[in-house]
Amino acid sequence: MVFRAIEQKIEALFEGIFGRAFRTNVQPVELARKLAKEMDEHRTVSVSRVYVPNEYTIYLAPEDREQFDAYEPSLKGELQEYLGEHARREQYALLSSPRVLMETDADLEVGEFGIATRMVQPDKGRRDADAPEEQLEPGATMVYKPKTPLPTQAVSAAELGMDQELVTLSFDGTRHEVNRQSIVLGRSRDCDIQLTDANVSRRHAEVRQEGASYWIVDLGSTNGMEVNGKRVKRAKLRPGDTITLGSTEITFDRESK
Repeated sequence: MVFRAIEQKIEALFEGIFGRAFRTNVQPVELARKLAKEMDEHRTVSVSRVYVPNEYTIYLAPEDREQFDAYEPSLKGELQEYLGEHARREQYALLSSPRVLMETDADLEVGEFGIATRMVQPDKGRRDADAPEEQLEPGATMVYKPKTPLPTQAVSAAELGMDQELVTLSFDGTRHEVNRQSIVLGRSRDCDIQLTDANVSRRHAEVRQEGASYWIVDLGSTNGMEVNGKRVKRAKLRPGDTITLGSTEITFDRESK
């Protein structure tokens, strides 16, 4: 009962509109379950006890780390409590109370996360005779990927209770309305917005609505893309941002209808 109550508290941190808006991102309760899995898989059997790591470092994509900004300390506290309860339930021994750290890893995609574990001695001068040696460096990082491909669509503005907006992409004196949750830009005639630019790939980039936000995502183009002069693979779009695909500059804008 205690274990389930902690899990419900973690879920509550991320429910409601905010959770639905970011449902393609890493979910806190999934972090909790995978942390417990890592604890189980890094057991060390001594003479009289089964020891498990007491330090857990979670690596998140920049966009996933950003979503936790407002309540990261609370989330880490809940995850630590979750691990402590899991250890008690399984009768594992710990060198100290579990500690959870969070780091950003730009190589991870949205929805992916890594976990590295470590045995840390809290007091260098005191150690049980059969306790494992301290690990100076974390072990290999286990990377978890979403079970299914991330959807390109999310809840609509109406579902979020937002005013209707006019979202546009403008270039070469023409304004194109973004009226779907996924718009592909490229040189191919099959694209939603066709660009007659030899430096643009056939399917170059995609503008996606994810909850209340819009993102531009490179689709593996030859020449890449820039947002406001900075080369990126994925970026959140704000009104007035300039997207450069090949030699074409596109202005993103959104305004209330």
